[in-house]
Amino acid sequence: MKILIIIALVGILALGGWQVFETWQGLKEKEKPRPTEETRPAATVPIEGLPPILEISLQAAQRRGAAGLRDWLRAYGKTVRDPRLASIELDYVVLVAREDIGEARRVFAQVKARTPPSSPNFSRVKQLQNIYQ
Repeated sequence: MKILIIIALVGILALGGWQVFETWQGLKEKEKPRPTEETRPAATVPIEGLPPILEISLQAAQRRGAAGLRDWLRAYGKTVRDPRLASIELDYVVLVAREDIGEARRVFAQVKARTPPSSPNFSRVKQLQNIYQ
C-alpha cells in the first residue's frame, strides 16, 4: 500500500513539474520580441540589378545581419545597380537602425535621393520615410 502511495505522489509531482515547465516555456516565448512589418527587412523579390553570381553571397550576408550587409555593400556595392541596390540598402537601413540611427538616416537619405517614383522601391521608401528622416 505504501508503494502505491509513493508511486502516486511521484506521478503527481512529475505531472505538476511538467505543467510548470510548459507554462514557463510559454511565457519565455511571449517575451521574445517579434519584428513588425516596418522593422523587418523586405522579402527578397526578383528585382533587376544584381549579377546572379552574387546572389549566394548576398544571402549569406543577410543572415549575418547589419554587419554582414555593411561588409557586403562595401565589397560588392559598386557592381550592383539600382533598383536592386536600393532594395539591399533599405534592408541595411532597417537592420542598422537598431545599433546606429545616424548611419541608418545617412544611408536612407542617399537611397531616397536616387529613387524615382517609378522605382519598385518607391513605396518602401515612402513607408520608411517617417521613421528615418
